[in-house]
Amino acid sequence: MYFQVITLFPDMIRNAMQTSIMGRAVGTGLVDLDTVNLKEFSQNRYGSVDDYPYGGGAGMLIQCEPVWQAYQRAMENIAAHAGEKSDNGTQEKTRVIFTSPGGKVFNNDLAKELSTADNLVFLCGHYEGIDERILREIVTDEISIGDYVLTGGELPALVMMDAVSRFVPGVLHNDVSAETESFGNGLLEYPQYTRPSEWKGKKVPDIILSGDHKKVDLWRMQQSIHRTAERRPDLYAEWLRNRGIY
Repeated sequence: MYFQVITLFPDMIRNAMQTSIMGRAVGTGLVDLDTVNLKEFSQNRYGSVDDYPYGGGAGMLIQCEPVWQAYQRAMENIAAHAGEKSDNGTQEKTRVIFTSPGGKVFNNDLAKELSTADNLVFLCGHYEGIDERILREIVTDEISIGDYVLTGGELPALVMMDAVSRFVPGVLHNDVSAETESFGNGLLEYPQYTRPSEWKGKKVPDIILSGDHKKVDLWRMQQSIHRTAERRPDLYAEWLRNRGIY
């Protein structure tokens, strides 16, 4: 998996991707990352990449040409990366994602789908957005991480890269984790416990300590169903529909 992030704040991306599981994945080469600094492609002596929107309105828009040139740089990086990593000449699958509150809402299924791509290019917006013409020219997916507005696209890009990377083989030590955690089977994850078996008078459920794996699995499924119905009735209804129950 090769990530490219077109951004005004490359240090924000690189610093976040150097920690924890993601840092290990990058360090071992399971995930590769490059950033493209949009400011390097400014068209004026001030180093800015934005201008006032036609038709008036508040805020500034990022211009087409800096984004186009940054995109070309990202494509050059991908070509060079493919040359280094592959000797079979197969076609590389690349998707260009614009992080936007107006896009399709990101979820676990979409993360899994995106993980099948060879390359993901994230275009991070700022100010009032990006000129529509360049979006139509290069973007394959417009994706939102929720119904709220952030100051920029870097945090959504980081969220998506983290979620997608968990489906890359080898990133998680336990390859079952990505499937058994919340949303892996359409349900929220069941409650989990560790030692000690009693803490402040609160005991671990006896069935968890029973050693009967079939009963434990059944209990966990029941807990997942109950928790999903209680906390996320929308997910629960979808889970029922997918099984022809609702």
